[in-house]
Amino acid sequence: MEKITNFDSTFEPALIQEIHQYGELKHFKEGDVVMDYGKYIRMMPIVIKGTLKVLRKDDTGNEILLYYLSSNESCSMAYSCCLEAKKSEVKAIVEEDVDIIAIPHAKLDEWLCKYPSWKNYIMRSFNERFLELLKSIESIAFHKLDERLIAYLKEKQRLSGSNLIKASHYLIADDLATSRVVVSRLLKQLENDGKILLYRNEIKLLQEF
Repeated sequence: MEKITNFDSTFEPALIQEIHQYGELKHFKEGDVVMDYGKYIRMMPIVIKGTLKVLRKDDTGNEILLYYLSSNESCSMAYSCCLEAKKSEVKAIVEEDVDIIAIPHAKLDEWLCKYPSWKNYIMRSFNERFLELLKSIESIAFHKLDERLIAYLKEKQRLSGSNLIKASHYLIADDLATSRVVVSRLLKQLENDGKILLYRNEIKLLQEF
């Protein structure tokens, strides 16, 4: 595996050496499914660059966005499924072309006992994902849909580093667990308010946003 420097200030040199020895560098294109419902997970992905979005499906087949994963982040649910040999209850889709290091499940528990920095990384990852889930629950329970839409667009802006958001109205509706008609109406209102510009499958966030 080629030299990865993302973790030089995070992990012990010996752990970095093992990550290069046992980890597998993989590249996925936009739209690729990295983890899927009902599939056994044999590795834990650590994002090197790009963005993954993690979704959960209800009994009727509707999906809702749980959280995003970007550089140096990992999916705690993948870690849990690896250790317990459980099928995945979430789906991870590539939002923006992504490079990941796939850590084999056999090393996860070993490193937890062997390397303090790995233990800190895993515990911090669980805490960050838990806080993001709380934010999602709070957003659904207490915030109006227009507020959730604005927060959604700001998060995509933060992750991409761009004011131009590439997303169709259907995609946004799926992520927010609502209808395309409602999303289109709210986006049109934001455009009328001078906060965004709407293009085909793209949204430009203006300075007033």
